[in-house]
Amino acid sequence: MGQHPEVLWAQRSSETVDEKNVLYVTINLPNIVKDTLDYKLTPTTLSFSAKSKKDIESEPNPYAFNLDLYAEVDPEKSGSKLSDRSFNLILRKKENKSEYWPRLTKEKVKNAFLKTDFSKWVDEDEQEGAKEEPAEDFDMGGMGGMGGMGGMGGMGGMGGMGGMGGMGGMGDMGGMGGMDLQQMMASMGAGGGPPGDESAPADDAADDDDDDEGPPPLEDAEPTK
Repeated sequence: MGQHPEVLWAQRSSETVDEKNVLYVTINLPNIVKDTLDYKLTPTTLSFSAKSKKDIESEPNPYAFNLDLYAEVDPEKSGSKLSDRSFNLILRKKENKSEYWPRLTKEKVKNAFLKTDFSKWVDEDEQEGAKEEPAEDFDMGGMGGMGGMGGMGGMGGMGGMGGMGGMGGMGDMGGMGGMDLQQMMASMGAGGGPPGDESAPADDAADDDDDDEGPPPLEDAEPTK
């Protein structure tokens, strides 16, 4: 067994939103040789083994570790991303709870290589509005709506719609004829054009000004005899 890489972790929790019930795990190992990367995730365990480019000749053994997780995760809805600096994971907790896991590992033991990721950590009662990792950047194992689309890749990064071309530039929606979106909004009197667009309707504003000019002037009174 080789030496342990530094492992940082943080988490989010939610009773109702699956995507916000996750663990963030970052394995700090720069320049991983992709062919040596061996990563396995089961509902209860996480294992990792890899070699770094700078150590591949001097260090015969890979960097490696095995962890028994505190509770179960869903491998099919978890994802990974390899960068030049690290190997990053988003692990979906299997059970939705508002409470945080008290630790990452099943046993309450001290792992010198396992540390809190303070760049991602927020307290349990301060999660609202906290920054989330963009899941579309990760290779999500079997999320269907994410991994199956390849981070929208299944739609060609929206290219499959041809910049709305798949909708015929709004021209193939039937009942709308060849009207473009801007003209449609203008005809609805919604001010759909951009600021300063002369096509945006101005008549209503003029009418409103007329209505707000105040009461009519008083008529001259008849002189007293």
